[in-house]
Amino acid sequence: MFPLRVGLFGIGLDAYWPQFQGLKGRLEQNIRILGQKLNRPGVEIVNLGLIDSPASAMEAGHRFRREDIDLLFLYVTTYALSSTVLPLVQRVRAPVIVLNLSPAASIDYASFNALNDRTRMTGEWLAFCSACPVPEIANVFRRAGVRFFQITGVLEGDAIADSEIESWIEAARVASVLAHNRLGLMGHYYGGMLDIYSDVTLQCATFGGHAEIVEVDELSALRKHVSEKEIGQRLSEFQSAFDIQPDCSKAELERAARTSVALDRLVSTHDLGSMAYYYSGTGNVENEDAMSSIILGNSLLTARGIPVAGEYEIKNAQAMKILDTFGAGGSFTEYYALDFADDVILMGHDGPGHIGIAEGKTKVRPLPVYHGKVGSGLSVEMSVRHGHVTLLSVVETAEGKLAFLVAEGESVPGPILEIGNTNSRYRFKTGARAFVESWNSFGPAHHCAVGIGWIAEKIRKLGLLLGIETHQVGERK
Repeated sequence: MFPLRVGLFGIGLDAYWPQFQGLKGRLEQNIRILGQKLNRPGVEIVNLGLIDSPASAMEAGHRFRREDIDLLFLYVTTYALSSTVLPLVQRVRAPVIVLNLSPAASIDYASFNALNDRTRMTGEWLAFCSACPVPEIANVFRRAGVRFFQITGVLEGDAIADSEIESWIEAARVASVLAHNRLGLMGHYYGGMLDIYSDVTLQCATFGGHAEIVEVDELSALRKHVSEKEIGQRLSEFQSAFDIQPDCSKAELERAARTSVALDRLVSTHDLGSMAYYYSGTGNVENEDAMSSIILGNSLLTARGIPVAGEYEIKNAQAMKILDTFGAGGSFTEYYALDFADDVILMGHDGPGHIGIAEGKTKVRPLPVYHGKVGSGLSVEMSVRHGHVTLLSVVETAEGKLAFLVAEGESVPGPILEIGNTNSRYRFKTGARAFVESWNSFGPAHHCAVGIGWIAEKIRKLGLLLGIETHQVGERK
């Protein structure tokens, strides 16, 4: 796994240092405080300190470029020339977050005016002067085509600014994971679902990463080499992970365990971080056996951070990976029914579910038929944990671009359809009727991903970093 590499530098004006004693040291200390605030596991901070001239900016730009920076924080500590900034950011070519952070919530005016030394007073003012050059920087960035975003607030003790910093780092981390992700594509589309057909080149061009074509035959071949011991071990894992219902036969559990072990080997062989699959296997007994016993294994993979989307829904595999990387889970879902009496939407899907975000333990049930698909076998039944949820769809637009469609709602208790599928009840502020019309108006595929928590703002920031437009629905106007 590649760590997220975050660059940090502060800006100032070298002409100030001989004029105002102690100012440079104060600003450098502020940069150190900010560097400590940015530091967290899985993130490497490259802090180049205070940049105060065009020459040092160019040198820092070369350094940041060598360090392979993913995200760049520009801390405006005091007034600085825009020529001190532009050559640096042009060299780095990473998204820029402009931090307009005051060292305190306000100047102590009484103490300030009591200094009785206008040179000292000016030096003190300059320590609070972070807002001054931001319009200049913004003007030059816009004219130079530099992408930038802003955070305005206080260096310490500002929950809003801290949350914004955290969200940008999280969004950049997710973008980095996507850029290095290997997406497995096994099988083919479900015939006739025109909405899910996707441009794989567009996916790679937008998110980065690699699409690995994986053969179902390889999975079938791997199943032949799974030992009885490995099957026994996987059965024990099933018992721990799932609530296996009494009518699940030993033979079906063993068949699912064999496929699960083989799936793990397939994923390891190709170093997959996510997968989209569908295959009927008709006419090939071994392939049909593999594909009809795949749900439990894919559910375990999804819970391990390797989301698996059925029906070869590539866009939704990406949405699931995004939600999971944000720590929200990411389970495959679609509309099941509208409950107008309770004003909720029932949503779920057949196939694998994200058992890590289930309300209680996920049930395993035998299905005599997989509706609309070949074969029979075991399936999972779960509801998403009650509380805040976020829906995400990666939409392929008529203009040949990708967009995010996101909504925040609630997973609520109540009766579900106990048919061996994932199934939950979701409530949105606009009500069910208005929600479905608003969601559908953006033309998403009929699948989407659902995760726990409200993270629409983080997804919006990810969209900004990737150049993807984000639409949010479900909020009361």
